[in-house]
Amino acid sequence: MSKVERVTFVKSELLDIFMSMNVAEHERRSRTAAQRNLRARRGIELHNEFKQLERDIADLADDERH
Repeated sequence: MSKVERVTFVKSELLDIFMSMNVAEHERRSRTAAQRNLRARRGIELHNEFKQLERDIADLADDERH
């Protein structure tokens, strides 16, 4: 293998490694974003559930007074 072929091979290997790292980083960021979105959505759902529960309790208290 000539020096030019070795340099070309090493460049190709480095490019493959770099691309693999980019793919792995993109996948990690996507998973992190999905987890963050899921936590935010669940937080909103919990907030809405608590608000509904507060309204239901208030309605029960109103019914007991009448």
